[in-house]
Amino acid sequence: MIAGVLIAAAAFSLTSPAFKEGGSIPSKYTCDAGQTNPSPALAWTDAPANTKSFVLIMHDPDAPMAGGFTHWVLFDIPATTKQLPEGFQAGSVGVSGNSGFRRGGYGGPCPPSGSHHYHFMLSALDVPTLGLKADATKADVDKAMQGHVVGTAELVGTYQRQAK
Repeated sequence: MIAGVLIAAAAFSLTSPAFKEGGSIPSKYTCDAGQTNPSPALAWTDAPANTKSFVLIMHDPDAPMAGGFTHWVLFDIPATTKQLPEGFQAGSVGVSGNSGFRRGGYGGPCPPSGSHHYHFMLSALDVPTLGLKADATKADVDKAMQGHVVGTAELVGTYQRQAK
């Protein structure tokens, strides 16, 4: 509070120039783009002051399987990182864990039917590393993060494949 005026802290946020919150993810970032299937650019601002690293998970809760489907697991992202470029390559920043595709790196939306929601969840942590190996799954990362999350930012996009 300054001079009797409450000053609100800026909110930790995650954005992409490729799509807006709740908007449609362009097909170039999906399986419909063929083998290219690059990740969308992501940027974040106003992380908590005590952030020592980040975790990024992209998850489809609408997938027709128990617990949904994980498309991307990236952890031990340094606190100094504020963005990931389009077509981010695994290993250039942080550690790439195993997605539902049983491999590291980004795997774009590829829903079997209907519109699905894709949650890009960025967690700010109070530790510089989770101490996990590169084959860590979302479940491994979720467990290791417990008690260390100091903030979260989320971006949700949708995608529905076109009938051919």
